[in-house]
Amino acid sequence: MKQTECSGEQLSFQGVGGRQIVARFDGGQLSSDGGGLLLREVEKRTGLLSQFAACFRDYWNPWLVEHTVESLIRQRVMGLALGYEDLNDHDQLRHDPLIATLVEADPTRLLAGKSTLNRLELTPEGNGEDRYKRIVYDSAAIDRFLVNAFLQTYTKAPERIVLDLDTTDDEIHGGQEGRFFHGYYGSYCYLPLYIFSGEHLLCARLRQSNVGPAEGTVEELERIVTQIREQWPEVKLVIRADSAFSRDDIMSWCEEHEVDYVLGLARNARLERMIASEMEQACTESRRTDRPFRSYKDFSYQTRESWSRERRVVGKVEYLVDKPNARFVVTSLPVEEVAAQPLYENDYCGRGEMENRIKEQKTFLFSDRTSAATMHANQLRLWFSSVA
Repeated sequence: MKQTECSGEQLSFQGVGGRQIVARFDGGQLSSDGGGLLLREVEKRTGLLSQFAACFRDYWNPWLVEHTVESLIRQRVMGLALGYEDLNDHDQLRHDPLIATLVEADPTRLLAGKSTLNRLELTPEGNGEDRYKRIVYDSAAIDRFLVNAFLQTYTKAPERIVLDLDTTDDEIHGGQEGRFFHGYYGSYCYLPLYIFSGEHLLCARLRQSNVGPAEGTVEELERIVTQIREQWPEVKLVIRADSAFSRDDIMSWCEEHEVDYVLGLARNARLERMIASEMEQACTESRRTDRPFRSYKDFSYQTRESWSRERRVVGKVEYLVDKPNARFVVTSLPVEEVAAQPLYENDYCGRGEMENRIKEQKTFLFSDRTSAATMHANQLRLWFSSVA
């Protein structure tokens, strides 16, 4: 049998205009992740990954360490940012000289493999006494880092900071610690709490799904607001969230600490009676024009048992040609500062942008890959996606 003849130099193809097209095979190791160099420039200017790595403690003998904690964290976070969600991907990526450049490692040496990165992700609680997993994280330091990363984006104090709060489902499929079935989402899942300000993530707290959506909100607000005011004592702070957060403990804490709130308020029969005459007018106008009609009503309201005081409520009185569509918002902002319509349409509805940030976390940064056995390890996976 005649052996196939192969050319190791180049192949020629039909040209385009006056240009030749050739294929060569002497390029050495190449990478398709050139966009990662832009991420490297961002990191070099901000130092985010170095600050994040400082939240970890390595109890290994330094003389026996081949990959530093910082290099491991850089490799994992950069991998997520480039779309490599699985640790298995790193058995190929460890050979990529461009990934080594992003990690600030020697491109002639192999990066960490999947097993080494897995030991990092399975960081135990305690002080590094585990025989094989001796890198541990400081959760309080990571919480503080996320807020500091936000503060560093400003060259001077802003006049106003809006904090958006929301939860989402993080579906799980195994026997992970903290596994519960959530009736609303119809699955076994975690229920992480997110706090954003614009595009900046200030909190990503993994929680079991057998708690209320607003569980732990006061504690998170207390530490975040305190940290912000350490730097900017006079800044105006406002929180926004849906009706799950219109609890008296949250609103009372905000009132005591001079933090304003704009929160959704679930409909009930009493609230609907308070706007009944306005809804009749909206229905009449909608049927006359055969188009939806909307107006707003400002009034004071207090629940019969759960609220400790009366608060300002704005009702959206809307009729959609064939049915009413009432919505309510409770707020601490006075009417002299913002009228009902801009309060609802600008201040409250603006929180919808946060839902896009959560979708980005889940879809593009793989924050729902929480398949480790313990919540401690899954919290770290959530933070890796947050930093990415």
